[in-house]
Amino acid sequence: MTTATLELSALTAAATRAANAAAAASDVERAGWLNAVADALDANVTELVAIADAETRLGTARLTGEVARTTGQLRLFAAVTTEGSYLEAVIDHADPSATPPRPDLRRLLKPIGPVAVFSASNFPFAFSVAGGDTASALAVGCSVIVKGHSGHPGLSQRTAEIVTDALAAAGAPAGLFALVSGREAGTALVQDPAIKAVGFTGSIPGGRALFDLAVSRPDPIPFYGELGSLNPVVVTAAALQERAGELASGLAGSFTLGAGQFCTKPGLVFIPAGTGFPALLADAVRDKDAAPMLTDRIAEAYPDGLKALAALRTTAGLPAVRVVSGPVDQDAAANGAAPVVFVTGAADVLEQPEELLEECFGPTTLLIEYSDPDQLGAALAVVPGSLTATVHAQPGEDVSELVEQLSGLAGRVLFGGWPTGVAVNWGQQHGGPYPATTSLFTSVGATAVRRFQRPVAYQDAPETVLHPALREDNPLGIPRRVDGVLVLP
Repeated sequence: MTTATLELSALTAAATRAANAAAAASDVERAGWLNAVADALDANVTELVAIADAETRLGTARLTGEVARTTGQLRLFAAVTTEGSYLEAVIDHADPSATPPRPDLRRLLKPIGPVAVFSASNFPFAFSVAGGDTASALAVGCSVIVKGHSGHPGLSQRTAEIVTDALAAAGAPAGLFALVSGREAGTALVQDPAIKAVGFTGSIPGGRALFDLAVSRPDPIPFYGELGSLNPVVVTAAALQERAGELASGLAGSFTLGAGQFCTKPGLVFIPAGTGFPALLADAVRDKDAAPMLTDRIAEAYPDGLKALAALRTTAGLPAVRVVSGPVDQDAAANGAAPVVFVTGAADVLEQPEELLEECFGPTTLLIEYSDPDQLGAALAVVPGSLTATVHAQPGEDVSELVEQLSGLAGRVLFGGWPTGVAVNWGQQHGGPYPATTSLFTSVGATAVRRFQRPVAYQDAPETVLHPALREDNPLGIPRRVDGVLVLP
């Protein structure tokens, strides 16, 4: 074995021991670990934000808010563990008179074991070392090994130090959390037999490569990837007639937010054909300055994506898109990424969907003009799975069919707002059909814990071996389903 392989094996062995200890710990103990990490991050917010700003150029205000979001999600998952319904405890008592006779069956969800988490570039706190994947895995009793992102290595290292120290001070088992760096380490982590699940946020090519590794192992494991999202927005004629200026201003603010590097950026906007909305949007974007991007690699890729889209032609040889606003030819690495607005027609999208519906990471959006509801429905049918879909309609409009279609291609459907900005709470769903995510479960919100659990049923088990959640007297005082009836404490 190489030195790197030996080091990784030592980390995963320690993670296995720690996972066993964490699974045996009480919900109150694990909640204490999470709260300790949250408190430690808050206590070091000034230092962390300074490091993050130097490496990501996202700005002090944005990064300070992101630390608050990160510590907020740690505390949310602490509350999830102590509330108890995350266990999905079920008790079906024996019934000898049934045909056939039914045994006593008791089921709950158990932690899956050591988990690998891949940090994202665009959220250096909330989707990184101590982000939602890490928090949700620790909450249910999994150990976590994080692969740090190359876009913020110094921040990753310092955050890991704070997390490690906080966990140790709170009494968590050694090996519960660790950090590795580098592409080779990440690949080896997915293939390590000790790892039982992977959480990933990043590009479609990179995520797909790791996904394929995870499922082709001798013992395939779940890969929870968030890979790409176009986040379609649909504007009805009535909405455009009533509040076109407001819509243009809101869209301009949303797709340029954070230099267009949010996973929920509205990348496609369906509007009725023959309106003045493209010009209104161009006016609204005019005061949006070029902004630095997260890494040089991302900044260099942005103009390439713009040029590829601008160069598309129809089968008749005509331009498939036109530029409404912004420079296609730009040096985003040197001067920052400038916003660009394109417009095309729904018929052109239907003619070459793969080319026109290619995600471009950065402050750009594509307006798609539709002639009638049927053409809109046909164009939406070729849009890949997304994290969000948005409807802008007027009160009283019947958009039920549209909403049903959007519900099929996105995990969150918004009305009258914009998708950038993701609340972290019990009701959130931050997932969608592939390529938005590779599974049915969300990476944000209380149900994120479900990704790192597996169900186990116990038949005719003596009470002494049962988890407290399955004991007859419900010593934890948690919600349970007993003989088919939901019983609240």
